[in-house]
Amino acid sequence: MTTLLEQAFESVRDLPAEQQDALARLLLQFAGVDQPAIELTAEEAASFDESLAQAERDEFATNEQVRAIWAKHGL
Repeated sequence: MTTLLEQAFESVRDLPAEQQDALARLLLQFAGVDQPAIELTAEEAASFDESLAQAERDEFATNEQVRAIWAKHGL
């Protein structure tokens, strides 16, 4: 294992289990290991459906709204 990969594992070791699992799934996908589909909760599915409906209506965030979100998260 490379030093960089060891550093990556060490940096995520203290993250919550859910975040660790999400990162593990991504790493496995990058390595070419098929992963099962993620099951959405009813709330997540409803939110996703609403997002798709908003896109169908061309209801997108303005540049200002996107910049505000980025700024809120230090991006």
